[in-house]
Amino acid sequence: MRHDVELARRFVRTCTAVDRAMFSSIAGARPLVDPLLPRLSHAADHGLLWWGVAGALGASKGRRRPAAMRGLMALGIASAAANGPAKLLFRRDRPPTHGIPPLRRLGRDLTTFSFPSGHAASAAAFATGVALDSPGAALPVAALASAVAFSRVYVGVHYPGDVMAGVALGVSAGLLTTKIMPRRPWTPARARPASAWAPELPDGTGLGVVVNSRSGAGHHDDLVAVLRADLPGAQVVEVGPGEDVGAALERVAGHSRVLGVAGGDGTISAAASVALARGLPLAVFPAGTLNHFAADIGLAGPGDTIKAVREGTAVAMDLGQVDGLGAGGTRFGRVFVNTASLGGYPDMVRVRERFERRIGKWPAMLLALSWVLWNDSPFEAEIDGEARRVWLIFVGNGRYMPDGFAPTYRTRLDESLLDLRVVDAEAPLARLRLVGAVLTGRLGRSRVYEQRTVERVRISSSQAAPLPFASDGEVSEGIRRIAVTTSAARLVVYRPA
Repeated sequence: MRHDVELARRFVRTCTAVDRAMFSSIAGARPLVDPLLPRLSHAADHGLLWWGVAGALGASKGRRRPAAMRGLMALGIASAAANGPAKLLFRRDRPPTHGIPPLRRLGRDLTTFSFPSGHAASAAAFATGVALDSPGAALPVAALASAVAFSRVYVGVHYPGDVMAGVALGVSAGLLTTKIMPRRPWTPARARPASAWAPELPDGTGLGVVVNSRSGAGHHDDLVAVLRADLPGAQVVEVGPGEDVGAALERVAGHSRVLGVAGGDGTISAAASVALARGLPLAVFPAGTLNHFAADIGLAGPGDTIKAVREGTAVAMDLGQVDGLGAGGTRFGRVFVNTASLGGYPDMVRVRERFERRIGKWPAMLLALSWVLWNDSPFEAEIDGEARRVWLIFVGNGRYMPDGFAPTYRTRLDESLLDLRVVDAEAPLARLRLVGAVLTGRLGRSRVYEQRTVERVRISSSQAAPLPFASDGEVSEGIRRIAVTTSAARLVVYRPA
């Protein structure tokens, strides 16, 4: 035992000596990029540099937006761990600065502990988070993160070992975000080929596209210009804020061989209903905020859809079907492309949409969950004849991944299955257990949470008030009784081969 302890002490002394020697070597080196690195090191104080990079990534399109949000989430985790418990645990003093040239030094002496480097942890965490969602943006971000990490030794405020430990902590924090914010796969969901039912339209003749100007951030002038330039034979109809999108879809579908739609998931759902009723294939041009459906079907942007329409390549996919009685006892029926939900979930949608553009989807989702559990009361419902007291009921069109509270993507669109998820309110301390399970990524194992795949589910209200209902992000007045299944007919949707 003593021998093992002595070996451990000797190893620590050796590592410390090497660490100090490397620091002295860098301190005595000829100037490299004075005074750029000190300024870069200062710019990374409090994560301000990374917030700026995240803003630039978020202003772009595609996967760089979620990459920026994951990077900031990882930065928060790494910064809290490095500057809190880790420094207090190791309590290593800062290196002496007398050997550092004055031009390199920071303007003030640091009084916090040295190990691990919080700047290096934040830089590595942000770069790892970005790399997980946007490899194309990862290289320049990683180069900038490496420069920040090296600058901490260069300006004399950290030993190399502090920086290496910070990098390891940051990478771990970036990987940890996948437990809270699951990654979407790069490959689109599988579906049955249906090109035989999708005509080739080389110049767009026969295609009618309805553009919902209220979708996403609005201002779809660039998209309209691309459609008219690349598909000059298509009819492009822009629907303004005061106009009825449903009526425009019906009108355009009446004289088109292919119905096109540019908008978010709610608009796409309305277009899918019209296309299914008229037996038309659907061409989707992503123009929403999050574009969940477009990501599942494999459309990164309008260029993918234009290519598919020109070549006549398409797939056939399931649609969810809801039939029953609405709040006033009238007949209720609609299809949905992604999800349907009851209870607190529609309220979560409202809260999430209010904040997601400012703080991102996943933080907004956690905020919305906390708000619903704090403000909303559980409701009484019958699920397939069983009386239940629940907070949320989620029904996905197809099996969603991953398990847990954050259903993100589908790997197949033609299984004719529904993904049923229920948050139970009967269990003791259900609120605290649910939030704890979400934050730790263990919701799939929580007794408060139920998840299974079904072919059909019947849901009815066991209380005087109707149940709030939402599908594809659009909230309705409520329902008394519904049956949810997959549609008997499949929707034909264009996507590249």
